[in-house]
Amino acid sequence: MKVLLTGATGFIGGHVAWSLLQRGYEVVALVRPASTMTWRHDSLEVRAGDVRDADSVRAAMVGCEGVIHAAAQYSLWSRDPGLIYDVNVQGTRNVLRAAVDAGVARIVHTSTVGTVRFRKDTPATEADVALPRGMTGHYKRSKYEAERLALRMAATGAPIVVVNPTAPVGAADVKPTPTGVILVDFLRGRLPAVLDTGLNFVHVRDVVQRMAKITGLPAPRWRIPHAVARVLGSVDGLVEGSLLHREPRIPTEGVRMAHVKMWVDPSKAIRELGMPQSPLHDALTRAVAWYATHGYAPMPPSAVPKANRGQARQRQPRNRVR
Repeated sequence: MKVLLTGATGFIGGHVAWSLLQRGYEVVALVRPASTMTWRHDSLEVRAGDVRDADSVRAAMVGCEGVIHAAAQYSLWSRDPGLIYDVNVQGTRNVLRAAVDAGVARIVHTSTVGTVRFRKDTPATEADVALPRGMTGHYKRSKYEAERLALRMAATGAPIVVVNPTAPVGAADVKPTPTGVILVDFLRGRLPAVLDTGLNFVHVRDVVQRMAKITGLPAPRWRIPHAVARVLGSVDGLVEGSLLHREPRIPTEGVRMAHVKMWVDPSKAIRELGMPQSPLHDALTRAVAWYATHGYAPMPPSAVPKANRGQARQRQPRNRVR
């Protein structure tokens, strides 16, 4: 079976491509000419295109029986918010429409846990549909609009499955993602405090304690109030974003998202899709080793017991973290 994959140069997409190839699928990666593949595989077919360009999407889809749409502009701050909507909303529309028109048998749209309506005391499920007014920031709003589009098409009979990943961690987060930036900042000793927030069933304090045990580095000692974090984020956004035109280290959108504990129940994905439950400790260990060996942060005091396997073909990435 030949599968068209968007977002193969990204963190999730790269791992999806590798997994598909290992399982014997033919993979066609839609890659922008300006993008750089951080790894190579002899069986991977690369076709030039951009999800924002409907014609290039249709051309790349020729001969494909399945589509996995993993491309997204994952950023909690941007000098050009319009780009986020162009990629995440219009890009999704182009991919899904082209797939339906081509008669593709299965389409997977990668959304985000941020589109779920979270409960106060109980983990949320796919049945907890968020309201538009609950979408804080351009990233969440754009992903919400894209997901609504995918679900409307599915309701009319399109073979679309929507998945809502939480915050993945592991090796080969080249950019890195906003989640990866937190890990890199921890490794560099630039995470002195944390907010009282949560993701899935793992509280942020548990995560940093795990990181401390894995690396031998001290965990953040302080927890700052959300009001203080909002003020710091506003100041950082003014200085870094508006004056220096650099991505803020404390994006206000991220601070607003952290105000809600984003715990979810993955039972449906486990039951219907067989989603594995890999140990978080292993994922963090691999992430720490990868960041250290690729120059994102110094090697932590504790020796990492296992090197990242399956990464031999990857090229040395450019360090994009300040």
